[in-house]
Amino acid sequence: MYKINKLQENGLNYIEIVEDDYISSAKICLDRGGALETLTLNRQSVIVDLHPLDYKNTYASSILFPFANRIKDGKYTYKDVKYQFDCNEVNNNNALHGLVYNKSFVVVDSEISDEDASVTMVYTASTRNKAFPYLFTIALKFTLTDNSLDLHVEVDNNDINSFPFTIGWHPYFLSDDLYNSTLNFTVAKTIEFDERMITKNVIEGELEMPIEIKDQQLDNCYALSDGKVVFNTPKYKMTIDTSGDENFFQMYTPPKENVIALEPVTGVSDSFNNKLGLQELKAADKYEINWTVTVE
Repeated sequence: MYKINKLQENGLNYIEIVEDDYISSAKICLDRGGALETLTLNRQSVIVDLHPLDYKNTYASSILFPFANRIKDGKYTYKDVKYQFDCNEVNNNNALHGLVYNKSFVVVDSEISDEDASVTMVYTASTRNKAFPYLFTIALKFTLTDNSLDLHVEVDNNDINSFPFTIGWHPYFLSDDLYNSTLNFTVAKTIEFDERMITKNVIEGELEMPIEIKDQQLDNCYALSDGKVVFNTPKYKMTIDTSGDENFFQMYTPPKENVIALEPVTGVSDSFNNKLGLQELKAADKYEINWTVTVE
């Protein structure tokens, strides 16, 4: 049986989903854009607190919307109108990771059964940001089972105008031995970045798999042939599945031992300008995507 708890820690509001025998658990921060701060599946800790790294620098498990990754100089043009985001990646003068990572979500529904439990939370943009002057609602539904966590995301365009977007998720996963862990996925294209981590080139062709992480410092992006990424560690095998039609995958090793960011995204760095993965959501329409993490 599962239970759902409301928590407060350090002035922040959380929702915790726990299986009674602690086979699985998930803790989600409502005030950090619905970020999944800890996750246990099949008694394996797969997402943990990144302390002493700060959330404002890691964006750990944040939802990336209305854009994933970066916008060069924070500037883009849509329907012949120029817009300017604040450049929150100051050292590179880029806008980074969208607008909802620091917003407060509200729980609107929850369900509990013997097999799983789910919590749905929403954030509604009811005022127009100068860089993204559109009204929208984003809903996150987290469903936990003994061996999986499913995140269903729905974006509703509440505006009278269409808007451009990409979306992504920024979880960091724990391996007890990252050096001897590997990644396996099918690459269609490799995205090359410049010194500011802005897309400069797209290279066609597959890569040899698996990728052995070893002591590499990674900050790489790929276009996938399908929506599946497999992370093999000495203790567990994890699969990340995404339901997107066009799937990209970003991986990044932070300055913390045995942790790696494995990020499913629908577009690449500077998508608002280079259009790679960029989509348009029409007025009154909605967009849905699922990301599912499963541990064997």
